[in-house]
Amino acid sequence: MKKPLLLAALAGASLHASAQQTLTPELLWKLGRLGEMQVSPDRKTVAFTVTRYDLMANRGNTDIYAVPVAGGAVKQLTSTPGSENTINWRPDGKLTFLSDEGGSTQLYVMGADGSGKQKISEFADEGLSNLKYAPTGKFILYTQDVKVRKTIQDLYPDLPKADAKLYDDLFYRHWTQWEDDKASHVFFQPVGDDGRPTGYGKDVQAGEAFDAPVRPLAGSEQLTFSPDGYWLAYTSRKLSGRAEAVSTNADIYLYSVRDGKTQNLSEGLGGYDIEPVFSPDGSKVAWLSMATPGFESDRSRIVVYDLKTRKMEDVTTGSELSAANVRWTPDGKTLYFVAVVEGTEQLFAVPSKGGKIRQVTQGLQNYNAFELAGADVAICNRTTMQSPAEVVRVSLKNGKETALTQLNQDVMGTVKVGKVENRRVATSDGKQMQVYVIYPPNFDPSKKYPTLLYCQGGPQSPISQSFSYRWNFPLMAAQGYIVVAPNRRGLPGFGREWNDAISGDWGGQPIRDYLAAIDNISEEPYVDKDRRGCVGASYGGYSVYYLAGQHQGRFKTFIAHCGLYNLTSWYPSTEETFFANHDLSGAPWEVPTPGASLEAQADAVRAAAERQAEAIKDAGDADGKDLAAQSRAAEAKAQARRQATVARTYQEFNPQLFAKNWDTPILVIHGGKDFRVPEGQGMEAFGTAQLRGIPSRFLYFPNEGHWITKPQNSVLWNRVFFDWLGRTLKPEGPAAK
Repeated sequence: MKKPLLLAALAGASLHASAQQTLTPELLWKLGRLGEMQVSPDRKTVAFTVTRYDLMANRGNTDIYAVPVAGGAVKQLTSTPGSENTINWRPDGKLTFLSDEGGSTQLYVMGADGSGKQKISEFADEGLSNLKYAPTGKFILYTQDVKVRKTIQDLYPDLPKADAKLYDDLFYRHWTQWEDDKASHVFFQPVGDDGRPTGYGKDVQAGEAFDAPVRPLAGSEQLTFSPDGYWLAYTSRKLSGRAEAVSTNADIYLYSVRDGKTQNLSEGLGGYDIEPVFSPDGSKVAWLSMATPGFESDRSRIVVYDLKTRKMEDVTTGSELSAANVRWTPDGKTLYFVAVVEGTEQLFAVPSKGGKIRQVTQGLQNYNAFELAGADVAICNRTTMQSPAEVVRVSLKNGKETALTQLNQDVMGTVKVGKVENRRVATSDGKQMQVYVIYPPNFDPSKKYPTLLYCQGGPQSPISQSFSYRWNFPLMAAQGYIVVAPNRRGLPGFGREWNDAISGDWGGQPIRDYLAAIDNISEEPYVDKDRRGCVGASYGGYSVYYLAGQHQGRFKTFIAHCGLYNLTSWYPSTEETFFANHDLSGAPWEVPTPGASLEAQADAVRAAAERQAEAIKDAGDADGKDLAAQSRAAEAKAQARRQATVARTYQEFNPQLFAKNWDTPILVIHGGKDFRVPEGQGMEAFGTAQLRGIPSRFLYFPNEGHWITKPQNSVLWNRVFFDWLGRTLKPEGPAAK
């Protein structure tokens, strides 16, 4: 191993002589990206991972670091050709991790200072991941891929070179992955006195064809041991085919190591139930729970389940906050969590028996994740729009923050960024909307600047103080643009009514919110109204396509990445049908009285609205303690709402129907492995622009999904993005060169 690197000293030594520079796409890939964090059992040390990328090699490498909770020098603990991940502190104070250093993923252990590293496992490397130690150190759990379905070669052994996929049901692909013959299963295994796994791993889900954790985005946060190590809880969505495609109903399962029995703790709750955490005494389990099956952006309440009485309670009832990253205090009396509020992510506390919620932190930053280091200290992953993730210590008594790392000071300390303004803009219906405005470095209000309206995706993903590696606002501003980023209708952090308003109204008030934002900021003398662009991805890409057909001359250019262009063709081709059902209100073939006059269809919609009101009345206000009844009521309301709005969705809010009005240059970007918004959407949009004689380009990444993840692809994305803006808006400054 290389000599340990003292990052704090390095950060302070080499930068002061460096000249300030402009943020570029290449510089973004020089930044170390903070990953996992875990606090040692004695609460004195934080271990964390950092991934650094080699742009020319087009790959990253992850290493482990440590820093004292009290503050001090950051020490690099690993430096190998392979990547280290899945860090765990053992009860004996040693640090374990998974690494592929030896050619297969195995478990390693080392001292808290990085000394004495050794491999301690010989696992069969079948998708091994998510390893965790029981608090007692007597067991480990992990996930591995298990064969549960037949392959083409199993079905047709005489055709060993046949290259095909065969399906009889839905949910045959998800995000970027096709369903194959394997499922991810949870295993547990004993650990010897020397800390090594002994015997063999037992499959907790033997005979099942379901994934745990829920693929592909969930991880070790969905798995946990009880304090005594004899129970483990995990999340799984035990549905398949069409049932899995139309429902978010994931549950919390409790497995007994002693007798091998499994029980469903969240049975009767209809939506996502995820991220179980045991209370310190092991008597209760808390988790995040959504009421509505099919609504992936429903409010996440905190449910506490008493294992003795078998009763569950929403301890955040009455709140509009949507919780994440729940943690128990050592005495079990308080639960801390993160929630989005007013375009930021803050820490909150609630009594574990329910009661008044206290906001712990304030300010323009995101605390994206945290771990407790005692009753009154949190170790947090902190970002702002202008600064990538760092490790900070936060007092839970007063919210005071202390920096523990400066991982990227060697880069960001030399970069000059413009200011970020937090504004309020009046919407067309008289509401006040938060809008972030990001200005170029050396902004001069006496000059005029090209200005970009940024349309957020999700659609229920907030514009907050995150540091993005794709839609990086300081990077856009550094190229000479003012960026207008509205937290329009449909984003969390402003109450449930604001968050839920977008469902069934994609082309309605959210679009009017966008126009209110750009029109308001355009009244400033430094905004050049003749050089305005509109950009966005996913729902933001939908917004670009929709506005391209009815922007009334506001914009001189458009850029849409992975946008939904034709809702009618998108509905049956996307994989998570539950999302389409909820946010579009239903299928295109459900449009009432097709072919009838708009007046007749309006009558049908009014009748459906009356049925909706009746369903809501019948559902009533369920007993606040009956969570299953709340889920049933939420589903009844969602079903009625769908009936009331499906016609409007496909006949008023489908961008493809307004392409006849397109008259503005457009850049279309799409990935070939984007199964959420399949590539045909981008191809239809680009084909439309080309056939209508509109200046247009198509940037296609055959091996990328909904996001651009490979380093050189990301740099290319940015180069084409800014080249297009330079051609169509001709800004002064770097983008014009």
